[in-house]
Amino acid sequence: MYIYILTNPARTVLYTGVTNDLERRLHEHSQNLGEAGRFTSRYQCNLLVYFEACATSQQAIIREKEIKGWSRAKKETLIARLNPTWIAIDLETWDGGTES
Repeated sequence: MYIYILTNPARTVLYTGVTNDLERRLHEHSQNLGEAGRFTSRYQCNLLVYFEACATSQQAIIREKEIKGWSRAKKETLIARLNPTWIAIDLETWDGGTES
């Protein structure tokens, strides 16, 4: 299970979600599918800037709710720890946030 955070090109909107298949879910967001697709489409929020894995769906849901309850500043700090430059994460090439 994964918790993930998406943003828009201007980095003004943050969307936090949970999924058991991150690649599939990112595709759904990019194609504006499902309930969450409406929000991410409306705010052009389709750039993955953060994700983390959880062992169980229960842990993932608890963590998602925790993050959703945080202030914008706390979410920004979380993102910056994994992805200091807030680059859009490509799951196929992501190196864990280290520069080559």
